[in-house]
Amino acid sequence: MKHLTAKLGLPVLVTLAAGCTTMGTGFGSTATGTNPVNFSWKSSDTVSGSMNATLSGGKTYTGQFFQITSDTTVDDLGPLWAGWGGPGRWGGDWGFWDAGPQFVTHYSGRVVANLATADGQHMRCKFQLVHPQDGMAGGGTGQCQLPKGNTIDATFPKA
Repeated sequence: MKHLTAKLGLPVLVTLAAGCTTMGTGFGSTATGTNPVNFSWKSSDTVSGSMNATLSGGKTYTGQFFQITSDTTVDDLGPLWAGWGGPGRWGGDWGFWDAGPQFVTHYSGRVVANLATADGQHMRCKFQLVHPQDGMAGGGTGQCQLPKGNTIDATFPKA
């Protein structure tokens, strides 16, 4: 009996360990439909992880993404504000980008990201998830804004 349990238990443990990390890809382009962008993301939990966005010219933005949930605190989101006009502000016309309780309430069930190039240029992103309970793996759509204000429409298929 012990031998059978060991045979059955090992595959379950391997499956559980493999299930801890999810990865996926996405695609996008500027509003004119030109300049394609390829996204990739990796998460070790359902609410945060790393993301890359590679523009058609080869420039890559890398950083963290966060899914906003009822358990999210403003302190959890500290990395979002780097490079966007000081702590707690992204400025511009994106609204609700003040690091306060209204931000968490407004963006609950969504994903936000702050990505940067090696030379310090930043891209900010916001995505609406199709299945928030599945995190990024459930798919979604959204928009990213580059430093000069131009935007990228993004789509993330279900992983």
